[in-house]
Amino acid sequence: MNYKELIPKLNKQKLPQHIAIIMDGNGRWADQHKKRRIEGHRAGVKAVRRIVETAVEIELAYLTVYAFSTENWRRSKNEVSYLLKLIMDSLIKEIDELNKNNVNIRFIGSKKELSKKYNKKVIETCKKSWNNNGLHLNVAMNYGGRRELLDAIQEIVADSKSGKLLEAEINENKVNEYLYTAGMPDPDLVIRTSGEERLSNFLIWQSAYSEFWFTKTLWPDFSRRDFIKAILDYQKRKRRYGARK
Repeated sequence: MNYKELIPKLNKQKLPQHIAIIMDGNGRWADQHKKRRIEGHRAGVKAVRRIVETAVEIELAYLTVYAFSTENWRRSKNEVSYLLKLIMDSLIKEIDELNKNNVNIRFIGSKKELSKKYNKKVIETCKKSWNNNGLHLNVAMNYGGRRELLDAIQEIVADSKSGKLLEAEINENKVNEYLYTAGMPDPDLVIRTSGEERLSNFLIWQSAYSEFWFTKTLWPDFSRRDFIKAILDYQKRKRRYGARK
């Protein structure tokens, strides 16, 4: 069944507000197709594009994709350099199309290991979309859930010491304001491809009550149909948030 035939089955009233995706399997895809790893990453970028297009089509509010983790720096220097360039080139290439589709794109993550020139270019390019009010697309870049929490704690401590923040004001809602995702809803659904079933340091605070959907499909092969199927499965679930219903 084509994904177009599945879309009418979606309950627009129960559409998740925010979907987060751990895009896993580019390297294994390349190995299976006897290609270089960089070809797997290129194929992965194509998958991102079709899923973003589908998210726009169904009028999803927020989509977060895990593009580059704080642990990815452990990969070979050549692969890291290629990934950073591919992400930047893809952003520059796609920004006009994203604008055309009313997509608001932001990069979330730490700026510490990235060069000032790289960070500046990201902001300059993304800024072109910040007046858009359609899909909010977050690219998790140099992102780590533990790093995010440490950064938040350090800022909270600093603001507390300076008197800007009172100890009595520190609660879950206040912590949310110090995260990279401040002002955004937590993900309702987290999708992971390639058969792995773990968070891998992704949105560990925000995913406390997320629903999970795992597939053995490698990310470059992840289709629009797979995406809609994940949402349809999500819509069958009962979310209790710890309460008895």
